[in-house]
Amino acid sequence: MSKSYFDTDNNGHKPFELPGARPHYNPDRPGQVEHIFLDLSLDIPKQSYQGSCNIRLLPIRNGIDRLTLDAVNLNIESVQVDQVRENFDYDGEQLSIQLSEATQIGKRLLIAIAYSVVKPQRGIYFIQPDKHYPNKPTQVWTQGEDEDSRFWFPCFDYPGQLSTSEIRVRVPNPLVAISNGELIDTTEDGDYKIYHWSQQQVHPTYLMTLAVGDFAEIRDEWQGKPVTYYVEKGREEDAKRSMGKTPRMIEFLSEKYGYPYPFPKYAQVCVDDFIFGGMENTSTTLLTDRCLLDERAALDNRNTESLVVHELAHQWFGDLVVIKHWSHAWLKEGMASYSEVMWTEQEYSPEEAACYRLLQAGRYFSEDSSRYRRPMVTHIYREAIELYDRHIYEKGSCVYHMIRAQLGDELFWQAIQTFIQDNAHKTVETVDLLRAIEKATGHNLLFLFDQYVYRGGHPDFKVAYSWDGDANLAKITVTQTQAAEDKNGNKDLFDLKIPIGFGYTQHSEVQTRLIASVLELGVKNNSQLKTFVVRVNEREQSFYFPLENKPQFISFDVGNNYLKTVALEYPISELKAQLEFDPNPISRIYAAEALAKKGGLEATIALSAALKNDRLWSVRVEVAKQLAKINLDQAFDGLVLGLKDKNAYVRRSVVEALAQIKTAESYKVVKGLVQKGDPSYYVEAAASRVIGAIASANLEEKPKEDKVLKLLKSVLEEKASLNEVVRSGAIGGLAEFKTSEAALNLLIEYTKLGVPQPLRLATIRALGKISVGQSPVNLERILEKLTELAKETFFLTQVAVAAALGQMEIPKAVGVLRSLAEQTADGRVRRYAEEEISKVQKNIGSEKTLRQLREDFDQLKQQNQELRSRLENLEAKSK
Repeated sequence: MSKSYFDTDNNGHKPFELPGARPHYNPDRPGQVEHIFLDLSLDIPKQSYQGSCNIRLLPIRNGIDRLTLDAVNLNIESVQVDQVRENFDYDGEQLSIQLSEATQIGKRLLIAIAYSVVKPQRGIYFIQPDKHYPNKPTQVWTQGEDEDSRFWFPCFDYPGQLSTSEIRVRVPNPLVAISNGELIDTTEDGDYKIYHWSQQQVHPTYLMTLAVGDFAEIRDEWQGKPVTYYVEKGREEDAKRSMGKTPRMIEFLSEKYGYPYPFPKYAQVCVDDFIFGGMENTSTTLLTDRCLLDERAALDNRNTESLVVHELAHQWFGDLVVIKHWSHAWLKEGMASYSEVMWTEQEYSPEEAACYRLLQAGRYFSEDSSRYRRPMVTHIYREAIELYDRHIYEKGSCVYHMIRAQLGDELFWQAIQTFIQDNAHKTVETVDLLRAIEKATGHNLLFLFDQYVYRGGHPDFKVAYSWDGDANLAKITVTQTQAAEDKNGNKDLFDLKIPIGFGYTQHSEVQTRLIASVLELGVKNNSQLKTFVVRVNEREQSFYFPLENKPQFISFDVGNNYLKTVALEYPISELKAQLEFDPNPISRIYAAEALAKKGGLEATIALSAALKNDRLWSVRVEVAKQLAKINLDQAFDGLVLGLKDKNAYVRRSVVEALAQIKTAESYKVVKGLVQKGDPSYYVEAAASRVIGAIASANLEEKPKEDKVLKLLKSVLEEKASLNEVVRSGAIGGLAEFKTSEAALNLLIEYTKLGVPQPLRLATIRALGKISVGQSPVNLERILEKLTELAKETFFLTQVAVAAALGQMEIPKAVGVLRSLAEQTADGRVRRYAEEEISKVQKNIGSEKTLRQLREDFDQLKQQNQELRSRLENLEAKSK
């Protein structure tokens, strides 16, 4: 294979392309599919259905005598074209229809395929109660993205074909059927009811959907259009709490995108055992029922709100404007993810939106460093679903933000509105976005796309600062550490214009009075920035700035609009001032990271003050993480105060940070929290996890293992909660006892069928974690269990099994992962399993020696911390 396909020079990053990856292109089109009509009758107990698929095709060239459709594991009974039976070949994957009369341009064909399906593998899912889960609802739902529609009806299954569609379906009473578009008819048929839905606007096959269940229907509306929520009966209040902002979101996005919501209704259907968070089927989004929040979960769970706005944004980006090929999926996924940022800005504040964006960037960085680096647009893969990763969602969101920062708000929205208006009801590629930007604003942003979209990676900046008091000169040295020092590194360089701000906190008397009045409004920001823009395009550059006075702090990339990592090498006084006074929350977080690296008492005091005083909870959350990195007892004192924070997100972050501080004191604090509880599920869950992490460490006064196990067991027995959040935390706590047979026995108990799904999945993952310290006999038990679980076909179970096996350190785990990869029907599971194989191989190599070294190091660190803490105290007193 030529190098252009597999560029292995990936700067130390693993390549995205796995063996067997190849270029994928859309197939040649025989014509335009104009309409698809499915007429189906469901037999839910038998997990089967039968019916017909009618496709109206307008040929675009003469002389075609064979049509090839995608159709996997369907029983094809007959094929007619214009009411004449035709011969066909079917190999279980493609249906090839022999036309007795070759095509003529302009002469439509009506293809009618009679077929049936029994126990479909994917595409359509039958959910029903069984002996293990007697309370499971009876539901049928579909999932088409990426190429799974072919598993439930014959079609030209790729996103480049857009057509109108219609679904008529017969279901048993009292179930209802929901689909795309409008309900045009319902007919009673004995114990059955026939629902007839029609979607009048064109869309691709992967967005055709059907959802059947005994749902409660909650009705809302936006400008006269129905907005409906379908959930299991009894969860109506949760539905309103979780999805009730939808009409306001529709209003917001209609205005931002400059195009009123384009479909006749918007339905959201919450279904059981859904394999994604949500799926944006045209006018009918399916969501996992795990997104439904009760009152207590709503305290500190905005994930549902983000999910709801994400899927809604797709009704424009993805459904109204459709990607022509999977390789351009970032256009829709990036904008849907960026719409989460925009909604946060609208509903909460620009500062919270900035922190949300930083969170998204962090998820992408983690994939880029630990999984693989890839261009956002690539058509080389094994299966299209592999593209649905952190690069197209989170990095995509950050790219849209950079476009906004380059253009400014007014021009950005002009460009987005032009893109939507010019391409409504059509298909697009990345170049169409560039064209819309240029058409609407005159700006050519190819330089940005070349650096961030068409190649992998991002800049890693190291920024150093010094002040020359004699010449009143500030010197800033910027190094792009992602580029190697030799000539070869040049291809990894970024060329960006970056604003650098110098911050001052002194004020005239008038300003001070003004600031005092602002402070009464609860805003603490009394700094001014003097900003210069520099071009950063070499591996290392120094810039000199003549300033009247020495600045209190330095803000690199004012506004923090570029996707980048930053390591600040400033003196401690500048970092403290930045943490306290920089108006941008991301800059304050960067300062907190740099202070934690410096360590010492001064940094600890500054971080403790920020944890108490920063006005933004998102910053306090990050400060807690950084504080825990400082190995001083005083860091613990600062952290513990954070447990009194009114904001549950902050309390959760503090508890998780305490896991780093494994002392008798931290154990006592967390134990108190497990016993007395917290208003937030997530804080309680974190406490149960963390108590395991602390108690299983090498503490001098080691709490009795059986005491902690007993405590965690009581959480498992008594604390059922929404989606099993709290009990899953206790499972995480048990998994920390890596040498305990008693903990393992408890875990194995909770992997049984009948255990609520979320709890069972958490336990399966935990088996991998606990395995690393178990005896050979117990390792065999774990492997046996995981081998048995790997045979289950449910997607989420397979993912959990792969994750568990990937944490093990024995060669036999590789064998189980191999057979999982070979037998699964899901491309993502296959990929996960193969990635986990390489993790296990790495674990086996050096893990045991490493672990011993790690344990010795932890003990030394502990002793060292006590000495340093005493020393810092003595020094502080002597000052």
